[in-house]
Amino acid sequence: MLLLAVVFMVIIFALSFSAIPNKVGDHGYVTKVADDELGPKCDLFVGNWVYDDSNHPLYSGLACPFMIDEVACDKYGRNDVKYQQWRWQPHGCDLPRFDAKKLLNRLRNQRLVFVGDSLNRNQWLSFVCMVESSISHDQKNITQKGSLRSFKAQEYNATIDFYWSPLLVESNCDHPINHRVSSRIMRANSIEAHAKNWRNADILVFNSYLWWKKPRMKMKVMYNSFDEQHGSYQEVEMVQAFELALKTWSDWLQLNKESTGTQLYYVSLSPTHVWGEEWGMPNNHNCYNESEPINIEGYTGRGSDYTMMRIVESTVENLRNKGLNVKILNITQLSEYRKDGHPSIYRKQWDTLSEDQLADPTSYADCTHWCLPGVPDVWNELLYTYIISNVQILRS
Repeated sequence: MLLLAVVFMVIIFALSFSAIPNKVGDHGYVTKVADDELGPKCDLFVGNWVYDDSNHPLYSGLACPFMIDEVACDKYGRNDVKYQQWRWQPHGCDLPRFDAKKLLNRLRNQRLVFVGDSLNRNQWLSFVCMVESSISHDQKNITQKGSLRSFKAQEYNATIDFYWSPLLVESNCDHPINHRVSSRIMRANSIEAHAKNWRNADILVFNSYLWWKKPRMKMKVMYNSFDEQHGSYQEVEMVQAFELALKTWSDWLQLNKESTGTQLYYVSLSPTHVWGEEWGMPNNHNCYNESEPINIEGYTGRGSDYTMMRIVESTVENLRNKGLNVKILNITQLSEYRKDGHPSIYRKQWDTLSEDQLADPTSYADCTHWCLPGVPDVWNELLYTYIISNVQILRS
């Protein structure tokens, strides 16, 4: 009887272990990694948030001289700072402690470029604020030329750039300021006008998701120049257009892989928190006034379109099969929990608010971007882990 009981317990344990998902929301990516310091098998992207006001935040948003007003929540009146004080704890291992000087030494004589939309700019700014206080005042600066913002750490000869390219390929949304267009047009096969700005990078971090998230809209796809008077186009569903853009992006990487030797990353989708009923609040509630993470294990909001991320996964897998190692930085599940981390109303408002809006703060709350310090700092702690450590993705 004792032997049977032991066998039964072993079977139950094995079944329980095998039920732990490798994939975010049963939709995402193989996330197991191997690393000399982290151990033979560690899932950096599955875990929980731990309140840690002793070690977080990693910097002061008010003290970072390069802060952008759309994510400067404490500057714009957000007094609760608890959202800054959470640490991501992977199951079964610890993230390496962030060391700005160690990272800057690793980036010495190198160029890191974030390419994508405003969420990638959110992550870039987080990265800059995480390292800038370790650099002498006269040894750092930011310049902007068109769609390229460039942070220079002169004493390290290190450059940390952001390049605005929300659809990856050329589009009518490419102006760095005037890009809020109602009818979106992309040039399906054209990426070189953007790519020439990141061609010499040592590390590339891509994202593209938010600007495709218009399910009732269609994308106009052109195959000729915007300069032509009578350019022809066809309208396709957003997901189909996204596939076309990733195909062009993938083709460019393959054509240029021999000359670059670049570390390549693709950041998974960043979730929104616009339907409060999903975490037990009234249906007219969103991220406004939220101050705690969601504690529902595996929570996934309906605003996250995993169909698009499966397209990314498939594209990246095809690249890997052709010898090009693109790592997916899977920030989705850990960010799903953080309904408290968005700017909400605590940011610069680019448009004048009406009396009705002012009477109902939920109507203009930004539940898409992220306050800094905050959630994107953890995205960069994960990126730091990849850059500093000998991290390799394990196939399941």
